[in-house]
Amino acid sequence: MDHISEIVGLSGGPAASELLVLDNPAHERFDMWLGDDLVGILGYRDEDDIPGFTAKPGEVVAFMHTVVKEEYGGQGMATILVRKAFAAARINGWRVRPICTYVQRYLDRHPEEADLLVSD
Repeated sequence: MDHISEIVGLSGGPAASELLVLDNPAHERFDMWLGDDLVGILGYRDEDDIPGFTAKPGEVVAFMHTVVKEEYGGQGMATILVRKAFAAARINGWRVRPICTYVQRYLDRHPEEADLLVSD
């Protein structure tokens, strides 16, 4: 997946700004850009690289952490970033292990994504 973009209205910010979410596999993360500013990341790790897990490459991806710059907090950007990461998981055929507590809370509010979760 190269990128997913979305036009959103940001509370407390510009009326409409373009957010761009890019899969950055070299750094094992999704990067969220607002114009030229990197405003958030969602780090992931292919479980074939994690000792003790038996997944094949590209089969299960752990969503490790979600970070949005403090000045962009409270505007719904983390939700957009996680939603786009789940969309990428669907496109890539990944099963997801939600390590990140924000991703876990997102799943509580969006049970429609549960079909992507890996079962132990």
